[in-house]
Amino acid sequence: METDADDRVAAAVAALSERETEHAGDEFTRAAWLTLADPRPSEAQSPFDADDRGWVGAGLRWLAVAAVAYRVAGRDARAARRSAQGIAVARDLHTALEMPAQQACLNEFVADFRAVADMDGVEAAYTDAADAYRAAGDTVDDPHRLATSPLFEAAAAPIKQVARGPSNGEIAVEWDDLHGDDPANPGPFLAARATYKRQRFPSLVARVVDEGRLAAPRGTTAYGDDHHRCPDCGSSDVNWTAGHVLCLRCSAAMERV
Repeated sequence: METDADDRVAAAVAALSERETEHAGDEFTRAAWLTLADPRPSEAQSPFDADDRGWVGAGLRWLAVAAVAYRVAGRDARAARRSAQGIAVARDLHTALEMPAQQACLNEFVADFRAVADMDGVEAAYTDAADAYRAAGDTVDDPHRLATSPLFEAAAAPIKQVARGPSNGEIAVEWDDLHGDDPANPGPFLAARATYKRQRFPSLVARVVDEGRLAAPRGTTAYGDDHHRCPDCGSSDVNWTAGHVLCLRCSAAMERV
């Protein structure tokens, strides 16, 4: 079921395809606020209720992406405000998401918000998140199920989206990059997320800011599609995302041929 938040994400992606990055930041912000207020409209779920899946995480995702969009648009003050809002919300959600590993993921979000807005304390924040994951390890029965829950996938999404641009639209951040090699040891398995981001996310954000372009989220893709061509770069590789048909390489809107 499509929601108002989905409509705002679609508008943000359209703005990215047209290189209207500040407008994309506005639309991602609207998507974030709508999702934070009503994480699952079909279920009438409150963001302040305990939730072992963490659906409210999508709202934090879109705030983080909005902050990146504002940075790319040269609106650093707006990016800082979005990140400050995200940090406040992530901390407040500790009262609703009671599982220790979920709270560690919220700490991971706090570090992400510091990274995307180029705030002080990025390394310390990621270290805090990694420590929280290690401390929560004994409480995690199924780390794979947890890591594929909406909260954790939302926390992984911003770095994946940012990394697409410098990697010619390809998947540049894989599952194995973000997670340890032994799910039987949940603490270190999950702590790898924060460690990897500490090493990579600030420099990835800096690169897309320098390049002045934020890629759209990756959706369903096809290579060498005979029916579409990018008017900007000439590619026939397609990314279907948020209801749009975009160039996999540069996120411009594709033309039918």
